Amino acid sequence: MAIVFITGSTDGLGRAAAQSLLYQGQRVVLHARSTDRAASLGELASRSEGVVVGDLQSGAETRAVADQVNAIGRMDAVIHNAGVYTQRSRGSTPEGHAVTLAINTPAPYMLTALIERPARLVYLSSGLHRGGEGSLDDLGWTKRSWIRQRRTPRASFTPSRSRPRWRNAGLGP
Repeated sequence: MAIVFITGSTDGLGRAAAQSLLYQGQRVVLHARSTDRAASLGELASRSEGVVVGDLQSGAETRAVADQVNAIGRMDAVIHNAGVYTQRSRGSTPEGHAVTLAINTPAPYMLTALIERPARLVYLSSGLHRGGEGSLDDLGWTKRSWIRQRRTPRASFTPSRSRPRWRNAGLGP
């Protein structure tokens, strides 16, 4: 059976993916941004291979998540699900980046670079990459008005040669 790491697996699509994969007999490593969120996993945590904890808005905590995953072992697949959808304000990470940008764009790529290479990578994203502008000016939203920005599209920042292929990840039985 495959072992799959899922970011943002305390609720929503991440939790649903974890439940589905566990039901299929796969091994799953869960992720929570805090110990409080990890506690909300309940019996799902006891059925998993482990729970890693770290807030992906922080570069240091993202590195710590990668270290925790590597301590468990090589993953067959990683589902990059964690993301921020709407924020009332830009917010600021410990490194000074916009929170939405940090969680939705660099964090999944940092994890990919820092964990032992899995066979499959799955990036979940909103559909905003279809309608966003292509400008790389002011990525950190320091000059533009915020006005409740939606989830930053990951695919728009992906180099063309490494653009994810949207197809069956092949994790099922």
